[in-house]
Amino acid sequence: MKQIEQVPTLTFLAKSRQIYKDPLPFHRENFKKYGNTFKISPKPGLLIHFTCDEKLTQHILQKNQKNFNKSTLQTEDLGKYIGHGLLTENGEKWRANRKLIQPAFYKKSISSLMNVMDEVIQEEIGKIKEDVATDVYEIFNDLAFKVVARSLFDFADIDNLDSKISRLQYITEKAQKTLIKELRIPWMKWYFDREWLSGKKSIPHSLSLIEEAREILRNIINNRRSGNKEPGDLLDMLLHSTYEDGSHMEDDQLIDEILVLFIAGHETTANALSFAAQLLAQHPETITKATQELQHLENENLMEGLMSMPYIKQCVEETLRLYPPAYVTDRVALEADSCEDVEIEKGSIWLVSFYEMHRRQDLWERPEEFIPERFEKEKAKSYRDFYFPFGAGPRMCVGNNFAIFEMVLTSARLLERFEVKPVHDTIDYHPLITLKPRNAQLIFKRK
Repeated sequence: MKQIEQVPTLTFLAKSRQIYKDPLPFHRENFKKYGNTFKISPKPGLLIHFTCDEKLTQHILQKNQKNFNKSTLQTEDLGKYIGHGLLTENGEKWRANRKLIQPAFYKKSISSLMNVMDEVIQEEIGKIKEDVATDVYEIFNDLAFKVVARSLFDFADIDNLDSKISRLQYITEKAQKTLIKELRIPWMKWYFDREWLSGKKSIPHSLSLIEEAREILRNIINNRRSGNKEPGDLLDMLLHSTYEDGSHMEDDQLIDEILVLFIAGHETTANALSFAAQLLAQHPETITKATQELQHLENENLMEGLMSMPYIKQCVEETLRLYPPAYVTDRVALEADSCEDVEIEKGSIWLVSFYEMHRRQDLWERPEEFIPERFEKEKAKSYRDFYFPFGAGPRMCVGNNFAIFEMVLTSARLLERFEVKPVHDTIDYHPLITLKPRNAQLIFKRK
């Protein structure tokens, strides 16, 4: 069996400050040095295997996925901040809740939401200021949050909705930063665990904010129950759906699922849209080609119109290759296993880097370049074994179709209204739990 090389502990510790700020160069350096799989021990008793190997990834996430659970990094560490919902649960609880939520994301269900989605998108795009450098992440963050709030949960008539949305956004951002400190500098956990030492930077403070977010959602649920309105949205579906034994989802679980869908459903989309807008602006030839499809926005059936925009969809898909919002995932082996010449020990932790897999020179032609044409229908089939923008297997993101339609529609509406110019020559990122953009500034000029 193949011997997996381990990064020396002293090397890891010497680069810990850099890793805390941005672990991706450290990943790339070691993939280049040790091959497509290596391991590190960030603290005594913890050993993590890193891989960008497509066959190992298929084995772990698809072919033998029943032998691999999400690790405690997600189920416990991440779960305490964003709830124990689809993203952070394992086993039967995950399967039962996935079965309840999945129908809301069938294409037929999404089609009924398109007009509301479009209304929100056009409202938010209409707020863009012209002829000034604008951070597009702030625009798309608000846009994506409101799309979730109004299309999936029909919160349009909630009192002070904008202020509540702003508060939820602040809380989730704050909690994410605290979690990053826990995961990347674990030897400092003793400090961040003490509110009197670290104040608003502390773990207890962030957890108190999460309780505030849960209370906001609890009040929204109670208002829905006490009212006569049944809009048929995802919240309505979850309130009325039952498990196989006839029981309903308990309120705490319902809040967990809503919190996960809010965070995962808006942040990943906001990230991807910010990267997509910058990539388009830096490649004006792609804008010229994309604008030729905009007449399809006139289609009475908006979803059919979007499906007639293959090139804009290719631009979105190429963005997700270069900057996958969920740039890593992890699993823990339940039993001893193997994949070709790699031995997988029981209890071993495996971290899959989609970011590196999507940029491997032996898998992609000119992998660092933005080439939407690589996702033309026939060509795209050759990438299915190593292109995972939404994960893979049964745990693939439940909202992947919703996200794609939202991103294509937003990109189309943006190009319909504005000429887009870049401010910077390069694209900067900030890898937190998701891959976030940094300094995503563009200049917009109305057509």
